[in-house]
Amino acid sequence: MNGKKKLYLASGNKHKQKEMQELLPDFEIRIPSDDGIEFDPIENGKSFYENSLIKARALWNLVHEPVIADDSGICVTALNGEPGIYTSRYAGPDFMHGKPDGSKVSQDEQNRFLIGQLNASGSSDRSCHYTCAMVLLLNPDRFFVAQETFEGELIGSIEEQAGSGGFGYDPIVYLPQYKKTVAEISAEEKNKISHRGKAVRTIAQILKSLKF
Repeated sequence: MNGKKKLYLASGNKHKQKEMQELLPDFEIRIPSDDGIEFDPIENGKSFYENSLIKARALWNLVHEPVIADDSGICVTALNGEPGIYTSRYAGPDFMHGKPDGSKVSQDEQNRFLIGQLNASGSSDRSCHYTCAMVLLLNPDRFFVAQETFEGELIGSIEEQAGSGGFGYDPIVYLPQYKKTVAEISAEEKNKISHRGKAVRTIAQILKSLKF
């Protein structure tokens, strides 16, 4: 319709779709719900890369078109890299890997829990990083992977959270070089330095080399 080649994104997150569309303007980024497809694969990998490949293969089996999938999360140094791959399921120190019944808490609660847990740890190290593992899957046996990070620090208290941009944990991740949280910088600035921005630029170069 618009002359652009379709790339399916293995996600139900419209924020992520918007971000990916900004990063890959030469393609039409579609998510399963755009085509009325129910998509909720079981992400039981042990790493960001394994989970992204699980999602990519699951969606390819439904659409039989090239798929991009990513798995990302926040890793707090003083918490031994937690919540990591459990970032979306994290429900505080009592449920680091998610609640047994599978229910989730709100993002605001997650932010409060994470700041509170770090403060309770007694560590003065507030460093953290986002990780993104991105898979470009052309068919079940042909795929490419890029994994990148985005470094920052957790704010000192929940009262310091700031910004309405981005999504997820962005209001509580402070960037010393900008003197702002991730949620306070523009989408353009974030895409230049973020874990997802760096990973997708690598994927874009692969797509270009393939003349896709």
